Amino acid sequence: MRCITLASGSRGNCTYIEGSAGAILIDAGHSVRETFRRMHEAGADPELVAGIVVTHEHSDHVKGLGPLARRLGVPVFGTGGTLSSFISTPPTGKNPLRFSVCRYGEPFGVGEFSIEAFPISHDAREPCGYYISISHEHIGYCTDTGTVTDQMMEYLSRSDAIVLESNHCPEMLKNGPYPEMLKRRIRSRHGHLSNTDAAKCITALGEDVFHIRLAHLSEINNTPDTALKSGRTGLGLFRDRVKLTVASEVGPNPCWSEAIRF
Repeated sequence: MRCITLASGSRGNCTYIEGSAGAILIDAGHSVRETFRRMHEAGADPELVAGIVVTHEHSDHVKGLGPLARRLGVPVFGTGGTLSSFISTPPTGKNPLRFSVCRYGEPFGVGEFSIEAFPISHDAREPCGYYISISHEHIGYCTDTGTVTDQMMEYLSRSDAIVLESNHCPEMLKNGPYPEMLKRRIRSRHGHLSNTDAAKCITALGEDVFHIRLAHLSEINNTPDTALKSGRTGLGLFRDRVKLTVASEVGPNPCWSEAIRF
């Protein structure tokens, strides 16, 4: 498999995962034009995409979903809570959206991929992470969660590579410009994972995974270097055995500059 982070952060999220005969997208937070531009720059092939799987309904994950799914001519997968607002809207146009509801813990197929949704802790209707498999290769995808539960750890520990939220530095958030109500929301169990908590998760995983990508970094309350430093601390003795990279919209390189490859 090949995993490319096309967008990561509050301005939009999208991840491309390619197998031997097809691909999927996780989330669609940018316009069709911008998504295609990033795919072209990253060497990703839109023609291979067999479906779009959605983590939750917040705009930075779905604002380009309808037009992108229609342009690609592919179905959209997500939990019932996530898809409820889309499904309740009457289909329009010559190419209506096709939806498929998935349930926590029940694998479903998209092309050659076997995918299983698992619950995460976020202030959305029915948010989820994904455990994505082809044969003996597995990717765990877990962003937009205020905490990492034992159930999440079970999926992540079975993964060869993971995409893990590392949203904010607690001190930067505490001393930053956000209003106190927003700070409380971000810090809560239904908010976003801090660098500190991401590092604890990494420590618990040890060398169970070979590549960890830190994602969904705040542009105000974090920096790529700060997240990487915290993640490396979490790796401890396994620092030389586990590859750690960061997906960020800021810095000298775009977030899709390096793919996770099996």
